[in-house]
Amino acid sequence: MKIIYRYLFKKFLGPFALTFFFALFVLLMQYLWRYVDELVGKGLEISVVLEFLFYASGAGMVVLAAPLAVLLASLMTFGSLGEQYEIIAMKSAGISIRKLIFSLALCSFIIAIGSFCFADKVAPRAYFKMRTLLRNIRDQKPTLAIEEGVFYNGFDNYSIRVGRKGRNNVDIYDILLSDHSKYQGNTTFTYAKRGKMQATEDKMYMLFYLYDGFLWDESTNSNNSSKNPLARYTFSEQYKKFDISSFKFEKSDDNFYSRKEMALSNSKIVKTIDTIMISVEKNNEDIMTCFFSSCNSFKSFIYSDEMDTEKTNTFKMSYNDFNTKEKRESLDKIIALKNDFKNELNMNREYKKYLMANINSYRVEWLKKYVIATACILFFFIGAPLGSIIRKGGIGVPLVITVAFFSTYFMLSIFGEKLAKGGAVPVWFGTWLSTFIILPICAFLTYQASVDSALLSSEELYKKLQQLNLNKFFVRKKNENTATHA
Repeated sequence: MKIIYRYLFKKFLGPFALTFFFALFVLLMQYLWRYVDELVGKGLEISVVLEFLFYASGAGMVVLAAPLAVLLASLMTFGSLGEQYEIIAMKSAGISIRKLIFSLALCSFIIAIGSFCFADKVAPRAYFKMRTLLRNIRDQKPTLAIEEGVFYNGFDNYSIRVGRKGRNNVDIYDILLSDHSKYQGNTTFTYAKRGKMQATEDKMYMLFYLYDGFLWDESTNSNNSSKNPLARYTFSEQYKKFDISSFKFEKSDDNFYSRKEMALSNSKIVKTIDTIMISVEKNNEDIMTCFFSSCNSFKSFIYSDEMDTEKTNTFKMSYNDFNTKEKRESLDKIIALKNDFKNELNMNREYKKYLMANINSYRVEWLKKYVIATACILFFFIGAPLGSIIRKGGIGVPLVITVAFFSTYFMLSIFGEKLAKGGAVPVWFGTWLSTFIILPICAFLTYQASVDSALLSSEELYKKLQQLNLNKFFVRKKNENTATHA
């Protein structure tokens, strides 16, 4: 038995490692395509891009690749065993298919535990590093945004065209600068054969050093708009400075993404939820305080000297005791207090909705780590029995089945999370929705495999197709078409 179990482990671990890195590569490419606009055309070093991909893989790609690899590897392993009649040989030795499946299920349990630990300890830190690095990448250098032969309009009231740039992105040649600061159109130009451009260390200004050029100015004189004098100056060296403070993207500090739900472990998520619940309770208290404050304000108004025109100590407790002026004043005061209370209530209600949405997001992320770990186990109990039933090894058929199951599971997960975060369904139900749907499929396939069912085998499907007499149907249709054309 130990030899057989060892053989099964070796048979499973090889395809698992291969499919894991394959799935990780596919997911990373999909993720890279999502942020390609942020990375391309900014002169980033290859080390920066690799660092971004490294953190992106740790932030969530590894966790997603694990159940996908388990499903594909289990399908390939048991499909290969069935295709080579090794399962039949093991059954003849007294080892049932159920015992084979449950003995190898230990691997899926170990992978599930590793997936949860990685999602709880490593993934939050990787997500924080990835988002911080992405924020820094978005701090684009304006020098690299100026393309050769294209007018760049990023500077206020100026357009610049650089004919050619040096390899260092500092030396520039064939420069044409159009000045629109006088709001008279294209009337002032500066041309230089060569120059240099570079940003200051604080990235607040862009400096242009222009050499061997001339300035062309035919703008209208502000004192005499009827005259358009033409001025042409030559220069050997000219200096231009542009304010680019608006281009500067503030670098992330260490705490910018530290409170995001994906950057927290489960223990920190629980503490954050407790903190938000305190804010929710305080918001409820503020609503009651606002209500009693409005009541007291109206009471003080009624009992004030302004409402007692006779300056007596007798209070008017009935509306009929007021004169016309006092009635109008009291009604106006009631309407004003009602509107104030209504506005305050709406503000508190929106704030509470915002807090509850945050709580739902944190709870979804807390449960999501358990859901993905559970998916590693469930996907094994889909792939192993299904592979033993269809008896097809290799990569073709298992890959098609894996993509179909994983895509369905992934869409159900996103759908359930959206419902949970929006408050349409309880958080636990929305997060576990995909698991609830896929669990009966696991039980059904495991049962079918344990009783040697041929329900989904290729031979059985072929027999079913033969029973439908599809060949006769197509031959008859062909004869009818031939007779019709004749």
